[in-house]
Amino acid sequence: MTRKEDLAANLAAVRERIAKACAAAGRSTDEVTVVAVTKTFPASDVRLLAELGITDVAENRDQEAAAKVGECRDLGLTWHFVGQLQTNKVRSVVSYADVVHSVDRKRLVTALSREAVHAERSLSCLIQVALDDAEGRGGVRPAGLPALADALVAADGLELGGVMAVAPLGADPAPAFARLAEIAASLRSVHPAAKMVSAGMSGDMEQAIACGATHVRVGTALLGGRRAIVR
Repeated sequence: MTRKEDLAANLAAVRERIAKACAAAGRSTDEVTVVAVTKTFPASDVRLLAELGITDVAENRDQEAAAKVGECRDLGLTWHFVGQLQTNKVRSVVSYADVVHSVDRKRLVTALSREAVHAERSLSCLIQVALDDAEGRGGVRPAGLPALADALVAADGLELGGVMAVAPLGADPAPAFARLAEIAASLRSVHPAAKMVSAGMSGDMEQAIACGATHVRVGTALLGGRRAIVR
């Protein structure tokens, strides 16, 4: 089997899972976008995925992402940055990302706005919400979301796209995603344009779709097990 055939089979399986989850939730498959998380995989895989109809690609490390975007700039893809973002990487990320999923503090909003204005770009930003108390995973507490959303909306060069979350480790993801759905609805009541809900990955996309996810971040189910990063 060629790599393209392998990816095509994986993509078909992912789309089937999404179709079944949408049917169970009474939703249209058009409401759910597959964001292919290609970290540790080569630009050649991105090209094959684009040929298979993938339009949205995500990375979580700036160094890898910048190089890969450079190799694939002709494809017209929407690039998502989904990793925790340090302010010293903001200038680079703003140069290529269309959507940043991991905004979780006002200092980051300020840095993103400054660089977006400098680059004359408009950047869609999702606020990452912490759904548990785990350290090191990023995210703002739900109580801090309204103030952060207001700061983002007021920032030049940025648009509030919606929310993102990662399910707690080792627990049923459904209650966490249900909580995220409530948080997203509350945000939309104040900022109606914030319609994106980035939730669900290879292991829990069905539960996320049941709770209103509009974007599922799929890596392993699409590309296979992660490869070691060669430095």
